[in-house]
Amino acid sequence: MPVLEEYHNALRLGQKEIKAAAARGEETGLQVLPGDPEELAMRRESLGVVEVPSELIVGTCNKLRRNSFSPGFYPALEADSEFAGKWASLCQAHLNEGIRDPIKAVEYLNRFYVVEGHKRVSVLKYFGAITIPAVVTRLLPRPSDDPEVTAYYEFLNFYQMTGLNFLVFRRPGEYRELMEAMGRPSREAWSAEEIHDFRSFYYMFRDACLRENADQQYISLAFLVYVKLFGYQASQGKLSTQIARELPMIRQEVRNRLENAGVTLMLEDTVKKPLFPFHPIGERLCAAFIHAGSSDTSRWVYEHECGRYLLEDTMNDQLYTLSYENAVTEQAAEAAINDAVAKGADLIFTTDPSLLLPSVKQAVRHPEVKFFNCSLNNSYPSVRTYYPRMYEAKFIKGAIAGTLSRSGWIGYVADYPTFGTIASINAFAQGARMVNANARVLLSWNSLKEGGGIDSLRAKGIVYIDYLDRLAANAGPRSRELHNLAMIHCDWGRFYQSLVRRVLDGSWKKESRGSSAISYWWGLNQKIVDVLCSRRLPAGTRRLAGVLRDAIRAERLDPFYGVLMNQQGHVVYGDDGPLPAQQILSMNWLSTYVEGSIPRPEELTDRARAWMRVQGFEEAGLK
Repeated sequence: MPVLEEYHNALRLGQKEIKAAAARGEETGLQVLPGDPEELAMRRESLGVVEVPSELIVGTCNKLRRNSFSPGFYPALEADSEFAGKWASLCQAHLNEGIRDPIKAVEYLNRFYVVEGHKRVSVLKYFGAITIPAVVTRLLPRPSDDPEVTAYYEFLNFYQMTGLNFLVFRRPGEYRELMEAMGRPSREAWSAEEIHDFRSFYYMFRDACLRENADQQYISLAFLVYVKLFGYQASQGKLSTQIARELPMIRQEVRNRLENAGVTLMLEDTVKKPLFPFHPIGERLCAAFIHAGSSDTSRWVYEHECGRYLLEDTMNDQLYTLSYENAVTEQAAEAAINDAVAKGADLIFTTDPSLLLPSVKQAVRHPEVKFFNCSLNNSYPSVRTYYPRMYEAKFIKGAIAGTLSRSGWIGYVADYPTFGTIASINAFAQGARMVNANARVLLSWNSLKEGGGIDSLRAKGIVYIDYLDRLAANAGPRSRELHNLAMIHCDWGRFYQSLVRRVLDGSWKKESRGSSAISYWWGLNQKIVDVLCSRRLPAGTRRLAGVLRDAIRAERLDPFYGVLMNQQGHVVYGDDGPLPAQQILSMNWLSTYVEGSIPRPEELTDRARAWMRVQGFEEAGLK
């Protein structure tokens, strides 16, 4: 084909891109380096000659060149222009002997902007070059709280270990996610063989994604999700055709990350017992329950098993259940799930946050089965999560403790910080302060390396302590020296009945929110959670607890209504209304009425840190 005809083809591609960009309201030319390099960068760093992935070359340092090309570097000037002649000459040189001279480019936040060699980039991209050699100057941004800047410095650590620049994540924590999924230390340099194997697998994966016309950002996120769910070692020998067959399984998970869809909290239980069953009459659903522990030794598992028995007893004509215990390891959990699927399970409940990832791995492989995991705020649309909303009940318990404490000092023992935990602490303090103007909550943590927990509070003379609700796993035997005056009860049977009815009446599908994950967070209003009071409490205190319960259920009272202040005395919420649910769930600050602090991850035991990572709270950040 004559080179001028090649130019005509490239020009048509460029014009098509320009029209599409204009229709979307986007720039119709190249991106331009966003600002003066001296102002953008904390410092410069010369990288020498680097093979740059062509899709990362996005623009120019010279704004006068921006309209000579389409956004994808195809030519935009007419075929009779001087530009077209030079482009055609370069095209001929490439076809005869190849373009060997590297371009010059500036790299800023993993985007490359051309200083010299625009037409070389255009020709090479037109012919499908995967990488383009470039003499690169890196502009290092000033550290900031900007998530993209934070993610970029995580990339620099990855680059220092590997020298690889083709895998780009734009959100903090994703490089660490990848390292953990691969089972690699996050600071150890890679060998030449490991780099070669990783590069080969990535480009095999990239080839599979390109068959679906995926862009660079989608490919990077899909690679992360794929490695997490299918395994790096287990997938290295796969062909791109096999990977291509598996990509549709994870599409929903990738879209969740790509669209930053997060999680939708379902705060109300609007599903009632239907007059007519949606599920075919005569066919019973099979619901499997998979536990990380044993009902003989774990109160958590025991309570879920009680809920299972109640579910089966109440809905015996519509379903039957299976139960698996001691799924302690990921392998044991996946084996239990596979056995349940083989036995015809329509729904699978995994009753512990540690079982979330095994649940997701199997959910993408078995889309015909509906998966639930007992955790909170996890952004995996393939698995719906459920958890009791505890902070309202903690508010009532705080009020009870406030009426009893003469000194005003009240203890609170938490296990480890995660979603919902901080809200429970603050709600407890709000309740105590509502009835006792001198109330102060002294906070201690069970999972500190240096100790803590109830013993540290009792050593300080604290008499009234919120400690080990029945929802706590592995609570252990109660000390005879402790008297339980009030405790939180969760009606797991009611919870499971409502979740199952969503499948029976078809509202499961109606509650879908695109690529967003779904999390059911129910509490006092839905009669999932309640506060049980001991007869040792004064009658007036028991009556107060009932009044508060009724007020919360009638939505006349909200623990987080109005002005809220943190320990530093700063107003964190000042609107005349209740705090939004998502802000309650993701609280990372302590109330001005709380003495103590949120421990940093390095202060916690390895087990506690592992649980925080599973539930995603370590990435959420602590203040």
